[in-house]
Amino acid sequence: MPFPLAPRARTGPRRRSLLTVAPAALLAAGCSAGPRDTGPAADSPPPASERARVRAARDSRELAERYDVVIAAHAGLAQRLGPLRENAVRHAKAFEELGTSAGAAGSPSPKSPAPTGTGPSASAPVPVPAKEKDALSGLAAAEREIAGRRLEALLDAPAELAGLLASVAAAGAAHAFLLTEG
Repeated sequence: MPFPLAPRARTGPRRRSLLTVAPAALLAAGCSAGPRDTGPAADSPPPASERARVRAARDSRELAERYDVVIAAHAGLAQRLGPLRENAVRHAKAFEELGTSAGAAGSPSPKSPAPTGTGPSASAPVPVPAKEKDALSGLAAAEREIAGRRLEALLDAPAELAGLLASVAAAGAAHAFLLTEG
C-alpha cells in the first residue's frame, strides 16, 4: 500500500496571485509621475546622452577639419586621406541628424552647436608636422583618442545613440589602422 504524499509547505506567493498582481504593479509603475514628467526647465542642463551626442558631432567636425589641414599641408596625401575625411563628415551629420530626429519625435533636444567655427580653427590651429609620416601618426592618434571617448560614452547612452557611437568608434579604429599601417 502506497503512502499518501504529505502536502508541501508553500513558501512565497502563489502563481495565481502573481499573475493577478503583476499587471496592476506594472500599470502603477508606468503611470507614476517622475522628475521627467515635470517638463524641461529653461535653464536645466541637457541630459548626458544629449551632451554625448553633441560632443560626438563636434569631435567628428573637428576631425574633418584636421584632415583638411593635413591635406592642405601635404597635397600628396589628398587621395589617401580624402575618403577618411569624408567619413568624418558623414559621422558628424549622422550624430546631428540623430538629434534632429529625437527632437522631432517629441523628446526635448537642445540645439546642437553650429558645425562651423567649433573646430580647432576656432581656438588654436593644430600644427602639422613637416613629415608626412608624422602627420599621419598625428591623425591616427586623434582617431584613437576620439574612438576611445566614444566607447566610454556609449555605456550610458540610449540604444540608438549607443549603436551609432559603437559603429563610429569602430570606424575610427579602422581609420587609425589605415593611417599607420596602410
